[in-house]
Amino acid sequence: MTEMPKTEVNLERPVSDEELARLQFTTLLYYLQVTNPDNGLVRDNTNPTTPASIAAIGMAMATIPVVVERGVMYRPFAAKITRRRLRYLMECPQGPEPDTSGYKGFFYHFLDMETGRRVWECELSTIDSAFLFAGALTVAAYFDQDTADEAEIRHLANALYERADWNWARDGEATLTHGWRPESGFIPYRWRGYDEGLLLYILGLGSPTHPLPPESYAAYTSTYQWREIYGRELLYSGPLFTHQLSHMWIDFGGIQDEFMRQRDSDYFQNSRQATFVQQEYAIRNPMEFIGYGEYCWGFTASDGPGWHTRTINGVKRKFFDYLARGAPFGPDDGTVSPWAVVASLPFAPEIVIPTARNFVELHLGATRLYGFKPSFNRTFPVKDSPTGWWVSPHHFGIDQGPVVLMIENYRSGLLWDIMRRCQPLLNGLRRAGFSGGWL
Repeated sequence: MTEMPKTEVNLERPVSDEELARLQFTTLLYYLQVTNPDNGLVRDNTNPTTPASIAAIGMAMATIPVVVERGVMYRPFAAKITRRRLRYLMECPQGPEPDTSGYKGFFYHFLDMETGRRVWECELSTIDSAFLFAGALTVAAYFDQDTADEAEIRHLANALYERADWNWARDGEATLTHGWRPESGFIPYRWRGYDEGLLLYILGLGSPTHPLPPESYAAYTSTYQWREIYGRELLYSGPLFTHQLSHMWIDFGGIQDEFMRQRDSDYFQNSRQATFVQQEYAIRNPMEFIGYGEYCWGFTASDGPGWHTRTINGVKRKFFDYLARGAPFGPDDGTVSPWAVVASLPFAPEIVIPTARNFVELHLGATRLYGFKPSFNRTFPVKDSPTGWWVSPHHFGIDQGPVVLMIENYRSGLLWDIMRRCQPLLNGLRRAGFSGGWL
């Protein structure tokens, strides 16, 4: 049989708004379909046995303005759904007992989908609670009309955020802890060095009830690592998601804290630099993984093939399960995450768009339910896979939000505009020393 010639695809063709809207909508369907309609809790991933993720609930709330403004849901109905979810969260039991939903205003990382109580003996998570609070503050700022439902949303959302005791979460030191367990106390890790903790500190500083002192932010930034990598100077953090999640809510373009003022940069430009570093690492491909290149990159916290050691083409390789992968210093096992690439769309569209087109050509589900598959590994062969290599079987709630929100920020700046009306966020930025630009 004569082999048909392969059609050349123009990966660098400009993306249309219709194409972005389609990817955004298919990704958004996750939150509409894996949410418990009784209480608004959102499943951590598409495995039907998994519990709710408190971070995914926050991201789901943050997508509500997109759902309304893009005509997916009638605003009064969206308000009722939001009100019900916030009521439930406020009613969830808080206390030091091991079977509550949270303590000191923070929430456990994972909750039972039906009861809303802690599962898996998981940690009380400061960062995952921060994503919940950011989602709550989003709907508080967005639902600004003089109706009973929208007024209650504002009241409940602010109460949820203001209940958190940020100073308790410091455990006697300047920086915030990662969290707490009722069985053993505070987790012996702290939010230091640049990462998604940027949002955590800004929310803590902006609290009208239990605000962090300014020295907490100073302690956080004092552990930053400014590096030159591939000829680019940037504030280093390896996984791509750390350069994205705070930016879903805050437009850092043109505003600077003291650290960035001294380096004539800002966090938006820093994320742009980090995105190009990821691409350059894939082009250089020092570990010679299959598929890496100019249009195949995206190293972040993601699902993976599992904890395996295999010899592939004569090379002994170690593979990982769910792990925070990063570039250029690893860890790396050949796993690439399309969602993390799309979440960098506002920072570097000129390299994100052709990379996303390449992922479409790899049949990774861009137009199917829930959008792109969250991760894949072309170096890890799988006999029964349609592609011949490992592709994540599940979608994750915390991967969907960055795609939906960053596509929207690229299309319209909607989330950034909404959060410019959020007084706690503005207070937090100013108390952290940010100034300039829109602020």
